[in-house]
Amino acid sequence: MTNQLTEPPTAPPTPKYGIELQACTDQLRQAITANLQTFHVQTATPQADKELRRAAVALTVTDVGPGADLAGIPQPDQWSAESALILTRRSTKLRNHPGQWALPGGRLDAGETPVEAALREMHEEVGVDLGQANVIGMLDDFVTRSGYIMTPVVIWGGSLLQTSHSPHEVASVHRIPLAQFARQDAPMLSDTNTSDAPILRMPVGDDHIAAPTAAILYQFREVCLFARHTRVAHFEQPEFAWR
Repeated sequence: MTNQLTEPPTAPPTPKYGIELQACTDQLRQAITANLQTFHVQTATPQADKELRRAAVALTVTDVGPGADLAGIPQPDQWSAESALILTRRSTKLRNHPGQWALPGGRLDAGETPVEAALREMHEEVGVDLGQANVIGMLDDFVTRSGYIMTPVVIWGGSLLQTSHSPHEVASVHRIPLAQFARQDAPMLSDTNTSDAPILRMPVGDDHIAAPTAAILYQFREVCLFARHTRVAHFEQPEFAWR
Protein backbone atom coordinates (compact mmCIF):
# COMPACT_ATOMS: atom_id res chain seq x y z
CA MET A 1 0.00 0.00 0.00
CA THR A 2 1.22 3.49 -0.81
CA ASN A 3 0.91 6.21 1.81
CA GLN A 4 0.98 9.88 0.90
CA LEU A 5 3.76 11.80 2.61
CA THR A 6 2.57 15.14 3.85
CA GLU A 7 4.80 18.17 4.12
CA PRO A 8 3.94 21.75 5.05
CA PRO A 9 3.35 23.83 1.91
CA THR A 10 6.08 26.28 1.08
CA ALA A 11 6.11 29.08 -1.43
CA PRO A 12 8.14 28.30 -4.55
CA PRO A 13 11.55 29.96 -4.57
CA THR A 14 12.07 33.09 -6.61
CA PRO A 15 13.74 32.22 -9.92
CA LYS A 16 17.31 33.44 -10.30
CA TYR A 17 17.68 36.79 -12.10
CA GLY A 18 14.06 37.56 -11.16
CA ILE A 19 12.90 35.99 -14.42
CA GLU A 20 9.21 35.90 -15.14
CA LEU A 21 7.87 32.44 -15.91
CA GLN A 22 4.89 34.07 -17.61
CA ALA A 23 6.73 35.12 -20.77
CA CYS A 24 8.61 33.06 -23.38
CA THR A 25 11.27 35.71 -24.00
CA ASP A 26 14.98 36.01 -24.69
CA GLN A 27 15.40 36.95 -21.03
CA LEU A 28 14.03 33.57 -20.02
CA ARG A 29 16.30 31.80 -22.50
CA GLN A 30 19.36 33.64 -21.19
CA ALA A 31 18.50 32.85 -17.57
CA ILE A 32 17.90 29.13 -18.21
CA THR A 33 21.09 28.92 -20.26
CA ALA A 34 23.11 30.60 -17.49
CA ASN A 35 21.68 28.22 -14.87
CA LEU A 36 22.58 25.20 -17.00
CA GLN A 37 26.12 26.46 -17.56
CA THR A 38 26.84 26.28 -13.82
CA PHE A 39 25.33 22.81 -13.44
CA HIS A 40 27.66 19.79 -13.41
CA VAL A 41 25.87 17.01 -15.30
CA GLN A 42 26.10 13.49 -13.90
CA THR A 43 26.21 10.76 -16.54
CA ALA A 44 25.32 7.10 -16.05
CA THR A 45 27.56 4.29 -17.24
CA PRO A 46 26.08 0.96 -18.37
CA GLN A 47 26.96 -1.89 -16.01
CA ALA A 48 28.25 -5.22 -17.26
CA ASP A 49 25.54 -7.16 -15.39
CA LYS A 50 22.66 -5.00 -16.64
CA GLU A 51 21.37 -4.53 -20.17
CA LEU A 52 20.68 -0.81 -20.32
CA ARG A 53 19.77 0.91 -23.55
CA ARG A 54 20.47 4.55 -24.36
CA ALA A 55 17.62 7.01 -24.91
CA ALA A 56 17.14 10.77 -25.00
CA VAL A 57 14.22 13.05 -24.17
CA ALA A 58 13.60 16.65 -25.17
CA LEU A 59 12.60 19.38 -22.71
CA THR A 60 11.52 22.01 -25.21
CA VAL A 61 10.65 25.49 -23.94
CA THR A 62 8.08 27.29 -26.03
CA ASP A 63 4.91 29.29 -25.47
CA VAL A 64 1.51 28.04 -24.32
CA GLY A 65 0.13 29.11 -27.71
CA PRO A 66 -3.32 27.57 -28.18
CA GLY A 67 -3.34 26.18 -24.64
CA ALA A 68 -2.45 23.11 -22.59
CA ASP A 69 -5.69 21.27 -23.48
CA LEU A 70 -5.75 19.79 -19.98
CA ALA A 71 -8.35 19.91 -17.21
CA GLY A 72 -7.36 22.30 -14.44
CA ILE A 73 -5.39 24.64 -16.70
CA PRO A 74 -7.45 27.49 -18.20
CA GLN A 75 -7.53 27.67 -21.98
CA PRO A 76 -6.48 31.09 -23.36
CA ASP A 77 -8.92 33.05 -25.51
CA GLN A 78 -6.14 33.73 -28.02
CA TRP A 79 -2.56 32.66 -28.68
CA SER A 80 -0.71 32.90 -25.35
CA ALA A 81 2.92 34.02 -24.97
CA GLU A 82 3.17 32.36 -21.54
CA SER A 83 6.17 30.00 -21.34
CA ALA A 84 5.61 26.25 -21.44
CA LEU A 85 7.15 22.82 -21.93
CA ILE A 86 5.97 20.37 -24.59
CA LEU A 87 4.72 17.06 -23.19
CA THR A 88 2.78 14.24 -24.82
CA ARG A 89 0.42 11.43 -23.95
CA ARG A 90 1.66 8.25 -25.58
CA SER A 91 -0.61 6.42 -27.99
CA THR A 92 -2.77 3.74 -26.38
CA LYS A 93 -1.78 1.45 -29.26
CA LEU A 94 1.88 1.32 -28.24
CA ARG A 95 3.16 -1.87 -26.63
CA ASN A 96 5.27 -0.10 -24.00
CA HIS A 97 3.77 2.48 -21.60
CA PRO A 98 0.55 3.10 -23.59
CA GLY A 99 -1.33 6.26 -22.65
CA GLN A 100 1.31 7.50 -20.23
CA TRP A 101 2.68 11.03 -19.95
CA ALA A 102 6.02 11.47 -21.69
CA LEU A 103 8.54 13.94 -23.01
CA PRO A 104 9.26 13.64 -26.74
CA GLY A 105 12.09 11.14 -27.04
CA GLY A 106 13.20 7.60 -27.66
CA ARG A 107 16.09 5.21 -28.20
CA LEU A 108 19.31 6.38 -29.80
CA ASP A 109 19.85 5.10 -33.32
CA ALA A 110 23.24 3.59 -34.13
CA GLY A 111 25.92 6.31 -34.09
CA GLU A 112 23.58 8.97 -32.70
CA THR A 113 24.34 11.32 -29.83
CA PRO A 114 21.64 12.14 -27.25
CA VAL A 115 21.30 15.63 -28.71
CA GLU A 116 20.78 14.27 -32.23
CA ALA A 117 18.25 11.73 -30.96
CA ALA A 118 16.29 14.34 -28.98
CA LEU A 119 16.07 16.67 -32.01
CA ARG A 120 15.05 13.78 -34.29
CA GLU A 121 12.34 12.61 -31.88
CA MET A 122 10.97 16.15 -31.60
CA HIS A 123 10.51 16.17 -35.35
CA GLU A 124 9.10 12.64 -35.59
CA GLU A 125 6.70 12.83 -32.62
CA VAL A 126 5.46 16.43 -32.58
CA GLY A 127 6.46 17.80 -35.99
CA VAL A 128 8.94 20.38 -34.68
CA ASP A 129 12.18 20.71 -36.66
CA LEU A 130 14.89 22.37 -34.56
CA GLY A 131 18.69 22.36 -34.85
CA GLN A 132 21.80 22.19 -32.71
CA ALA A 133 21.69 25.95 -32.17
CA ASN A 134 18.44 25.49 -30.22
CA VAL A 135 20.06 23.17 -27.65
CA ILE A 136 20.91 25.08 -24.47
CA GLY A 137 22.06 22.32 -22.11
CA MET A 138 21.66 18.93 -20.52
CA LEU A 139 20.43 17.46 -17.25
CA ASP A 140 21.51 14.33 -15.37
CA ASP A 141 21.10 10.91 -16.94
CA PHE A 142 18.23 9.00 -15.34
CA VAL A 143 18.23 5.19 -15.20
CA THR A 144 14.75 3.78 -15.58
CA ARG A 145 13.33 0.57 -14.16
CA SER A 146 12.42 -0.42 -17.71
CA GLY A 147 16.09 -0.64 -18.67
CA TYR A 148 17.04 2.71 -20.20
CA ILE A 149 19.58 5.42 -19.52
CA MET A 150 17.60 8.55 -20.37
CA THR A 151 19.55 11.70 -21.22
CA PRO A 152 17.45 14.89 -20.91
CA VAL A 153 18.27 17.57 -23.51
CA VAL A 154 17.03 21.12 -22.86
CA ILE A 155 15.97 22.86 -26.07
CA TRP A 156 14.79 26.40 -26.75
CA GLY A 157 11.83 26.27 -29.09
CA GLY A 158 10.88 29.91 -28.71
CA SER A 159 7.55 31.53 -29.45
CA LEU A 160 4.97 30.80 -32.14
CA LEU A 161 6.07 27.16 -32.42
CA GLN A 162 3.62 24.97 -34.34
CA THR A 163 3.19 21.27 -33.54
CA SER A 164 1.61 18.33 -35.33
CA HIS A 165 1.82 14.91 -33.71
CA SER A 166 2.31 11.45 -35.15
CA PRO A 167 -0.82 9.45 -34.18
CA HIS A 168 1.12 6.17 -34.31
CA GLU A 169 3.29 7.27 -31.37
CA VAL A 170 1.47 10.19 -29.76
CA ALA A 171 -2.17 10.48 -28.69
CA SER A 172 -1.99 14.20 -27.84
CA VAL A 173 0.44 17.10 -27.41
CA HIS A 174 0.22 19.41 -24.39
CA ARG A 175 1.96 22.74 -23.82
CA ILE A 176 2.21 22.81 -20.02
CA PRO A 177 2.89 26.28 -18.51
CA LEU A 178 6.22 26.46 -16.65
CA ALA A 179 4.30 27.93 -13.72
CA GLN A 180 2.71 24.49 -13.22
CA PHE A 181 6.11 23.07 -12.27
CA ALA A 182 6.58 25.81 -9.65
CA ARG A 183 3.38 24.89 -7.82
CA GLN A 184 3.45 24.74 -4.02
CA ASP A 185 2.22 21.13 -4.07
CA ALA A 186 5.13 19.98 -6.27
CA PRO A 187 6.74 17.55 -6.01
CA MET A 188 4.36 14.95 -4.62
CA LEU A 189 6.19 12.20 -2.73
CA SER A 190 4.78 8.86 -1.61
CA ASP A 191 6.39 5.88 0.03
CA THR A 192 6.15 2.35 -1.31
CA ASN A 193 6.80 -1.16 -0.04
CA THR A 194 9.03 -1.93 -3.04
CA SER A 195 11.82 0.52 -2.16
CA ASP A 196 13.23 2.73 0.59
CA ALA A 197 13.16 5.69 -1.83
CA PRO A 198 9.93 7.66 -2.35
CA ILE A 199 8.02 7.74 -5.62
CA LEU A 200 8.02 11.22 -7.13
CA ARG A 201 5.10 12.75 -9.04
CA MET A 202 4.60 16.22 -10.48
CA PRO A 203 1.09 17.74 -10.53
CA VAL A 204 -0.13 19.33 -13.77
CA GLY A 205 -3.62 20.79 -13.87
CA ASP A 206 -5.95 18.26 -12.23
CA ASP A 207 -3.66 15.39 -13.21
CA HIS A 208 -0.17 14.27 -12.21
CA ILE A 209 2.88 12.82 -13.94
CA ALA A 210 4.91 9.99 -12.41
CA ALA A 211 8.64 9.26 -12.50
CA PRO A 212 10.74 8.79 -14.54
CA THR A 213 9.26 11.71 -16.54
CA ALA A 214 8.31 13.51 -13.30
CA ALA A 215 11.85 13.20 -11.92
CA ILE A 216 13.27 14.84 -15.04
CA LEU A 217 10.65 17.60 -14.88
CA TYR A 218 11.47 18.20 -11.22
CA GLN A 219 15.18 18.55 -11.97
CA PHE A 220 14.35 20.93 -14.83
CA ARG A 221 12.41 23.08 -12.37
CA GLU A 222 15.18 23.03 -9.78
CA VAL A 223 18.15 23.61 -12.10
CA CYS A 224 16.74 25.67 -14.96
CA LEU A 225 14.22 27.84 -13.12
CA PHE A 226 15.56 28.09 -9.58
CA ALA A 227 19.33 27.54 -10.06
CA ARG A 228 19.36 24.74 -7.47
CA HIS A 229 21.57 21.74 -8.23
CA THR A 230 19.08 19.13 -7.08
CA ARG A 231 19.72 15.46 -7.92
CA VAL A 232 16.88 13.07 -8.73
CA ALA A 233 18.46 9.71 -9.58
CA HIS A 234 17.43 8.22 -6.23
CA PHE A 235 13.68 8.66 -6.71
CA GLU A 236 11.62 5.53 -7.24
CA GLN A 237 9.23 4.89 -10.12
CA PRO A 238 5.73 3.36 -9.82
CA GLU A 239 5.49 -0.29 -10.77
CA PHE A 240 3.50 0.39 -13.96
CA ALA A 241 6.60 2.22 -15.29
CA TRP A 242 8.88 -0.77 -14.72
CA ARG A 243 7.72 -2.63 -17.82
